[in-house]
Amino acid sequence: MNASVAASALAHPGLPRNGLSHVVGGTSSALLTQTISEALDHTAQRLPQATACVFCESGLRWTWVQLRDQADLLAAALLKLGMGKGDRVGIWSPNRPEWILAQYATARIGVVLVNVNPAYRLSELEYALNKVECKALITAPAFKTSAYVQMLQTLAPELANSAPGQLHAAKLPHLRHVIRMGDERTPGMWNLSDVMALGDSAGIAAARAVGATLACTEAINIQFTSGTTGAPKGATLTHHNILNNALQVAQTMAFGEGDRLCIPVPLYHCFGMVMSSLACTVTGGTMVFPGEGFDPLQVLQAVHAERCTHLHGVPTMFIGELDHPQFNQFDLTSLRGGIMAGSPCPVEVMKRVNTQMHMREVTIAYGMTETSPVSFQSSTQDPLERRVSTVGRIMEHLQVRIVDAHGQTVPVGERGELCTKGYSVMLGYWDDEARTSEAVRDGWMHTGDLATIDAEGYCNIVGRVKDMLIRGGENVYPREVEEFLFRHPAVAQVQVFGVPDTRYGEEVCAWVVLKPGASATEDDIRAFCKDQIAHYKVPRYVRFVPELPMTVTGKAQKFVMRQKMIDELGLSIAKTA
Repeated sequence: MNASVAASALAHPGLPRNGLSHVVGGTSSALLTQTISEALDHTAQRLPQATACVFCESGLRWTWVQLRDQADLLAAALLKLGMGKGDRVGIWSPNRPEWILAQYATARIGVVLVNVNPAYRLSELEYALNKVECKALITAPAFKTSAYVQMLQTLAPELANSAPGQLHAAKLPHLRHVIRMGDERTPGMWNLSDVMALGDSAGIAAARAVGATLACTEAINIQFTSGTTGAPKGATLTHHNILNNALQVAQTMAFGEGDRLCIPVPLYHCFGMVMSSLACTVTGGTMVFPGEGFDPLQVLQAVHAERCTHLHGVPTMFIGELDHPQFNQFDLTSLRGGIMAGSPCPVEVMKRVNTQMHMREVTIAYGMTETSPVSFQSSTQDPLERRVSTVGRIMEHLQVRIVDAHGQTVPVGERGELCTKGYSVMLGYWDDEARTSEAVRDGWMHTGDLATIDAEGYCNIVGRVKDMLIRGGENVYPREVEEFLFRHPAVAQVQVFGVPDTRYGEEVCAWVVLKPGASATEDDIRAFCKDQIAHYKVPRYVRFVPELPMTVTGKAQKFVMRQKMIDELGLSIAKTA
């Protein structure tokens, strides 16, 4: 940034300069230079008896001192097992107390926590553990249809004849320790309770001594991004990345000491780990976990019983809560704010959340794992229209440009790829220089998201660069069509994508989930579009489905839908000259 741009940015933070889509965040508060453990220590010292965590399913509650001490006990035990600074330890579990312990225990001793997606199956697990050379894995026994222990036994049959900590598996050559939760014994695996018993006061002192030597700029977390093509990439994040983002997110949603955050989003993802868990740690607010996985009834029960002030979720979660048949039986008046993020947020859902769930301060956040994650967030003070139609304005200490295919910054209001720069940008993809250099150029993270920035600095995400389809030479942005179709009274959820067409190159396809009890036909949907949107945007193909294929974090898997339609229709990729 040159001197004149820097000066004008300081005078008018968040506003585009010189008519271009380039915004720079303010600097009203300094960036933290703490490690995660130092942040936890500070909160435990300041609020020792305040409630840190509530796990509704198990009934477990920890104060901040109890959380710190339990995490340090696990840190001491990991040291005794031979884990050291820079080693990678995986956590494969739904939202359980042990996940939180692992998060703060590894941070204490500089061990890099590797978040393993709870939905991973054999090949994905094998890839992730080997890619980052995990030395240990802490695992739940099972979750839903995923039998974690059995999958590990399949990948590493050597467990059956190994002593705990002595694993040498052909398919998992770097893995030595498998630490399982629960009381059941499994050959070759430690029980977490036995590992915790290895910790003692001397070990805790040793762990804290290690913690005192750590720098906030060191790697502490690896999160695998769920790409639509190719192998997952391990985004490598530092204390500085995620702790500062957590603080900025908390401040923007007006969350602080005394507030209580209901967390149904998964901890393995930035939404749960950073925007939820760490946001509570840096502020002294309380984490409330309704259950191990998302269940709308458990969320409603938790908000009611624990008098939560804030709630996080992706749009599909909020839809599930609002449409639950027992919704009106719960008192949600304690709610005032939270975050809806993770995928595009339909305007009508946002309005219902504002009114029916009393969340008049709910904010929209936008980001990606590689940027720790949030780059834009709406303010609780923003006008309602801004909070339902944009993802807000740029966060402090960051800058964003919207660029065209040639890397040039586009004028205000024009579409282009969103690029982020600042403290939040990851160190890189673990052991993948090629894909790192492709994504991060001159410090700018190229997100792959299509966006616009208006004259007041508000950002609107209009799709993915790779999602945009071209029908007969016309650009079609699926997000536009989705927002229009969502106005149809029978439509609960909709996803729009392109499928191959020999005449036009691509045709528009929509997958629709109808509201309970509602009915509609393909012709109804197309008739709804007629004379309302351009003819080339009207879906040629409409399919009604009971549910959409989603990632664990609520992102629609359009590549799955596209392939199913190609198979169903017997389509082939159009030939181009």
